Amino acid sequence: MGAARGDAPGGGRYGEAVFRPEQAGEGERIDFGALAYDDITMARLRALGAGPGWRCLDVGAGTGTVSRRLLEEAGVESVLAVDRDVRFLAERPGLDVLQVDITAPDSVHGRFQLVHARFLLMHLPEPESLIAALTELVAPGGVLVLSDAVDLTGDRTPVTPYTTVMRAMWEGLRATIGTDVSWVPSYPYLLRGAGLESVAAEIHVPPLVPGSPISRFWADTWERSRAAMLGTGLVDDAAVDAGVRYLGSDECAALSGGMLTAWGWKAEEESPS
Repeated sequence: MGAARGDAPGGGRYGEAVFRPEQAGEGERIDFGALAYDDITMARLRALGAGPGWRCLDVGAGTGTVSRRLLEEAGVESVLAVDRDVRFLAERPGLDVLQVDITAPDSVHGRFQLVHARFLLMHLPEPESLIAALTELVAPGGVLVLSDAVDLTGDRTPVTPYTTVMRAMWEGLRATIGTDVSWVPSYPYLLRGAGLESVAAEIHVPPLVPGSPISRFWADTWERSRAAMLGTGLVDDAAVDAGVRYLGSDECAALSGGMLTAWGWKAEEESPS
């Protein structure tokens, strides 16, 4: 969950308008999300073959939990961890850190057996062009893996303190920093359009259990995006407080935002005849 760049109609940016990395506790908020999703991410990456000999690129690396686990558990050869703000990342053997804005042309060089980005593109403009750019960084025979949030608070979802605040959060983030999860279900189509093969996808929805990492992640995220939510006019301070209390209570009966993960393979280069 890295500090990404996002362009909203008002020119907001992730990490500046909201979720500022210098704000006390931001690293811990990111780590709550990692605790909720890292095991699922790692199981998928390892099932795709990530292991010895692989050179990996982790884009929007956040606090580096996936990067480190690729080295420690999968035994990959190396990981380049990239983020616009790298204060939560530290280099170690096999792990290099690069501070760049991934939306800038030619910000990353090289080719990698694995290119991975999680909870990043949803905050960025022009997803199709970014997917094309990330595809260029995949080595022949390598795989691009993208994960982002899917909103499960549809029109038929019962109105609860949770759904009220969650809807306000998505609307507030879209208005302030350009976050848009509406196109995330199109990932498989976009990966195929970028020329990748054997495309597939899956969704994981962690249970909302009081005191769980995902419940604490959402409560902390709401607190840090409170101003953006209030700006929508959909909630007031009392409604946000009620949502936080609801998340921590046994009354909570809701679906968390899910994580859609999609992947596609770049064709092997043909041998010269």
